[in-house]
Amino acid sequence: MDDGILGISTGGLSPFKGTGELKGTLISLEGCEGSGKSTQAEMLKGYLEERGKTVTLVREPGGTDAGERIREILLDPQTGELAPIAEALLFAAARAQLVRDVIRPALREGNIVVADRYTDSSLAYQGVARGCGLEAVKNLNDWATGDLEPNLTVFLDMSVKDGLARVRGEDRIEQEELAFHENVRYAYSMLIRIFSYRMVVVDARGGPEDVHDRVISHISRMVV
Repeated sequence: MDDGILGISTGGLSPFKGTGELKGTLISLEGCEGSGKSTQAEMLKGYLEERGKTVTLVREPGGTDAGERIREILLDPQTGELAPIAEALLFAAARAQLVRDVIRPALREGNIVVADRYTDSSLAYQGVARGCGLEAVKNLNDWATGDLEPNLTVFLDMSVKDGLARVRGEDRIEQEELAFHENVRYAYSMLIRIFSYRMVVVDARGGPEDVHDRVISHISRMVV
């Protein structure tokens, strides 16, 4: 990662409060556009299942009937420009439904949940890049998820230009200007410092198998 803000204060951001009665493990994959999150999430699911784990794979926004409808609004270019706070609220609404209907039930059963994006995406995209405020969006998502934070977050890191070269630019977020995506990556560099107790950085350059091996080097010590 490029250097972000050094010595940033977490201010009112709350520390990880644990999963309480939840017996499972929540692993989120984060990254800028084109970093390979969906591919790596699928590969991680397969890896864990081969080792006898029960895995629930979710994507954001989406994963429920309501969430998929919200996803259409958020990603459809015909939606046009959304007020930043409206965008943040829509992502949080989809996430609240996903946590209630899918993630928490899976964790109660002791499953491993692999999330293709989770709360850190909102902190980076809406909190910082859209200018809604990091603490405001953190508080919103704490409310939406009942303070459910990942046990581990893998950030797939590559340059913004290389990532955008991989995508087709079909959805509303992908079509944002380069400066927006650079701000998102910078925001993630801040989050890695704030949440260093659960976030790890993986080089996303190279083929999927090479990146998968790097992801597994972190995952295997935790859940296998």
